[in-house]
Amino acid sequence: MICAIVVGVLALGLAGVAAGAAGAARSADAAPQGDSGPLAAQPWSAAAVNAATASGRPVLVNLTADWCVTCKINERAALSSPRVAKAMREANAAYLVGDWTRRDDAITRELQAHGRSGVPLYLLYRPGRAEPEILPQLLTEGVVVDALKD
Repeated sequence: MICAIVVGVLALGLAGVAAGAAGAARSADAAPQGDSGPLAAQPWSAAAVNAATASGRPVLVNLTADWCVTCKINERAALSSPRVAKAMREANAAYLVGDWTRRDDAITRELQAHGRSGVPLYLLYRPGRAEPEILPQLLTEGVVVDALKD
């Protein structure tokens, strides 16, 4: 009887490790890199925001993490849509992604500066405006497209 329990626990443990490895591989494939769906993303930094707005471009900032379920839903439902990509192109907007998966200190400070303690945080900077517009934590295509039109 004890042997059967030990074998069962070991089998469950091995299944969990295999599932975890498969999930990690999928996460690595989905991590924001140079291209997040149809939006070409660049790494977030305060300097990158300043450079883009100084050149007259709006900037959509996505502060995210691989473990953030809401972030992943927003990326799939809104940020990877062709309609949002078109609105970004029409607005000549830069798309910057800050990956907080490993708790980057600069991203932590940016979150705190906007009254947040975690991700997601979506900011839309416009040239000539000191403060960004904070977009909702749950995004839709329409929210992003409308924000870019203002």
